[in-house]
Amino acid sequence: MIEFSGMFPVMVVENLEQVKEFYETYFGFQSVFFQDDFYLHLVSVDTGVQLGFLVPNHPSQPEFLHRIMQPLGYVVSLEVADAVKVYEQAKGFEMAISMPLKEEEWGQIHFMIKDPSGINIDIVQHTVVSE
Repeated sequence: MIEFSGMFPVMVVENLEQVKEFYETYFGFQSVFFQDDFYLHLVSVDTGVQLGFLVPNHPSQPEFLHRIMQPLGYVVSLEVADAVKVYEQAKGFEMAISMPLKEEEWGQIHFMIKDPSGINIDIVQHTVVSE
């Protein structure tokens, strides 16, 4: 078995500065590495959650990382304690809501927003504790 110490997605996007501002302002992420012509690495101080963002066509990267990410079929999920409260906050911040608040039969309340790159963020509250 391969042992690892963490996991984070790296998404290829054009607008690192806007993405940085969005995640820092609304979710409290901190930038631990940022070069606007290369890469942004964000970490949540409270949870340790990490997100990476890379500009397209960077010469240091392999060809398959040169194209902008197509966000269809991809979602970043952020778990919260109170999805209803966060939904009201998101509306107040005039975030781009891509799916309104919904209660699922399998024990979730969630909604989705889009970040400045068009990536869907699923804001999730688990209402049923699995055993």
